[in-house]
Amino acid sequence: MNRQLTLLFAAFEALLVVAIGIAIPLVPLTLLWGIHYGLAIDWTVFWRTAVDIWLVGHGADITVVLDPAVASSVGLAAASTPVTITMALLGFALLTLLLGVRAGRRVAETSHVLLGTLASLATFGLASLVLTLSALHPVARPSLWQGTLLPTLVFALGLLIGSQIVSASNPVSGGIRRWISGWPAHVRTIVSTSLRGGAIAAAGLFAVASLITTAAIVTSFADIITLYEGLHTEVLGGVAVTIGQLALLPNVVIWAASWLVGPGFAIGTGSAVSPLATTLGPVPAIPLLGALPGGDFAFGFVGLLAPIVVGFLVAAVLGPRIAGELRRRELAIVALGIGVTAAVIVGGLAWASAGSAGPGRLVDVGPQPWIVAAWAALEFSVAAGLGLLAAARPERADDGFTER
Repeated sequence: MNRQLTLLFAAFEALLVVAIGIAIPLVPLTLLWGIHYGLAIDWTVFWRTAVDIWLVGHGADITVVLDPAVASSVGLAAASTPVTITMALLGFALLTLLLGVRAGRRVAETSHVLLGTLASLATFGLASLVLTLSALHPVARPSLWQGTLLPTLVFALGLLIGSQIVSASNPVSGGIRRWISGWPAHVRTIVSTSLRGGAIAAAGLFAVASLITTAAIVTSFADIITLYEGLHTEVLGGVAVTIGQLALLPNVVIWAASWLVGPGFAIGTGSAVSPLATTLGPVPAIPLLGALPGGDFAFGFVGLLAPIVVGFLVAAVLGPRIAGELRRRELAIVALGIGVTAAVIVGGLAWASAGSAGPGRLVDVGPQPWIVAAWAALEFSVAAGLGLLAAARPERADDGFTER
């Protein structure tokens, strides 16, 4: 494939990712425009709504304000006060990431990987800019720089992962490998084990959180259906609500992980959902929130064992591979590195999943990322330390460690 075809192919891959993301909210909204409203409303309203949803799904802030006349007509005098929505619907970001991985793999199969990657990134960034400009409106105004940059960063991460899966022989990764190869052997072992162990521990915690979320949805299915019926939506409205909840589902899994770590999360100012106690005030009429626990759990503290068990098992598996290379104090550094790496991942995702979802109490939704990260660092570090010590226990009378 020559350079011109590579440029066109890479640009098409980027545009396809954008088109799929926009089509998910736009298709049901367009059907709603034609069937329910009989084409009587300007279609650009639904276009801007779809773009706003896509941008919010990637973390872009959107400032919403009702026209004063509309606010007074519905009896909400304070509705004309601007409200900034900062909570991301991470389902859209996850979709962009996965499609970016696919695009990165396909671009990496061409003869001009770097050129194709840059062309794909530039096309995606330009498309994000155009979409954000098309959605600017006094009623709902997305942040221009966030709407351009944040979706592009998510796509860039997917491209990087996809290209590394197919070919690791690109100039950037090759230079990084050559730089790392100059480190002392024990430093490479400490850093690689810390990063690998922390990533696996965080992934294990989210796997447990996914199982708990699934169990909560299954056991609360009757409450969820009741909330659906209370919305009195027609078929298209129900489809739109379901798509919105699917976009929210990754957030809920991250909130469940924060619950397992200990601090929990909030659904509105003054509320708290944690393993030890649950305090809920009025919550939005979102059927998925029917799976939220009510009251206190007699054995809720058992959930705190999840990060401990996961961290211990990960370290116990990795420990035998490094026990002969590192001393005890270096194993302690590895345990701390695993805890910090896992905490950065868990805390970063907690930060991305939280924010303002509306006016009033809804300005505080989700976990407190710094608190979640601190708890995760402590729990994973202690558990990893115990796991490494258990795995590195010498079988002979000597200490089983090499001396340098």
